[in-house]
Amino acid sequence: MNTPVRVGVFGLLGSGNLGNDGSLEAVLGYLRAAHPEAAVDALCGGPRVVEARYGIPATRLHWNRGEYRTASRAGAIAAKGLGKLLDAVRTAAWVRRHDVVIVPGMGVLEATLPLRPWGFPYSLFLLCASGRLLRTPVALVGVGAAPIGDRPTRALVRWSARLAAYRSYRDTASRDAMRDMGVDTGRDEVYPDLAFALPAPEASAPPDGPPGTVCVGVMDFHGGNDDRARAEEIHRRYLDGTTRFVRALVEDGRPVRLLTGDQCDAAVVAAILDAVDSPLVTAAETASLADLMKETAAADTVVATRYHNLICALKAGTPTLALSYASKSDALMDRMGLGAYCHPAREVDADRLLEQFRALEKRSAQLRQTLRERNQVAARQLEDQFTALTGALFPSADHTHAHAYKEVR
Repeated sequence: MNTPVRVGVFGLLGSGNLGNDGSLEAVLGYLRAAHPEAAVDALCGGPRVVEARYGIPATRLHWNRGEYRTASRAGAIAAKGLGKLLDAVRTAAWVRRHDVVIVPGMGVLEATLPLRPWGFPYSLFLLCASGRLLRTPVALVGVGAAPIGDRPTRALVRWSARLAAYRSYRDTASRDAMRDMGVDTGRDEVYPDLAFALPAPEASAPPDGPPGTVCVGVMDFHGGNDDRARAEEIHRRYLDGTTRFVRALVEDGRPVRLLTGDQCDAAVVAAILDAVDSPLVTAAETASLADLMKETAAADTVVATRYHNLICALKAGTPTLALSYASKSDALMDRMGLGAYCHPAREVDADRLLEQFRALEKRSAQLRQTLRERNQVAARQLEDQFTALTGALFPSADHTHAHAYKEVR
């Protein structure tokens, strides 16, 4: 009897970010359809959530439970230092137990949000270095990347990518960024974000009658890794501009549904609800990308900041305007045929945003058709991604299941 292939999944999973969890869900769907014999477990940020939600064993990513809390006391600083040493041993021991390790999507090769090199970049480097030393292939599947200014972070990210056995990216800009960092990307491919492989909500009929709900996806946005000196100014401008936009929609009689994508976004929702104070503004409670897709599918239009809020709206086929904070949002909107409908999150101009919103709604029917066509293309491309992944990581597997993923879609 053959021993089941042992597959590990790795990342900040189960930690409150719905986009990260959606990428995991997509990869688990692929594994269960194409490789049902695989034994899967995770090394992740929120093991209890992953175990409860996805039914796979999970191990905590960091030995130090206070890893992402600021350390000011000597004891906390010492615990962090000890944790870095122990995590090197723990990561290698975990990698050794597996035949293959997959990092499912996520922006693991970017620093478009505040990030310290000794945080997740260090963890990813430990993973990829352990994989190379122990001859366990590590696959970075459909990941995001971006230019990185901070030299230690850039070095860790570059070496992580070089040490990985397989790399694919969610947009061309990500591949270009890694090439510019000195990574040989000649064999790396670009596919749509893994979240496009998730089941879509039932398509709703085009809206008829008076204008309906607008979903506004908000974010606890303070700029990127290089914006720390003016993070509060960026956040204030973002919040003020978004609040003014929501207030303008309410004055036009439009119901507004506020969406989030991470637990930290709740403060922004609370601030907008307090500032606008209207029964027309409500907040959605979402626990997954499926919940987000249902919300966006029921809306006339979506205006959103978080990358995976955008994906959910586009996947649902709803005309969408991006409050873009990184090139990945611009690339996504361009791929889906809505490249003209981006607005800078760092400099939200409520009046200009309202103009773009109205222009978007005038083309609603045409854009819904465009999204239907682009989603069909994305689905086919992700089938190719998973076929390529099987060839790269499971060369000796029984390929009687190789086409199962296509059949269940």
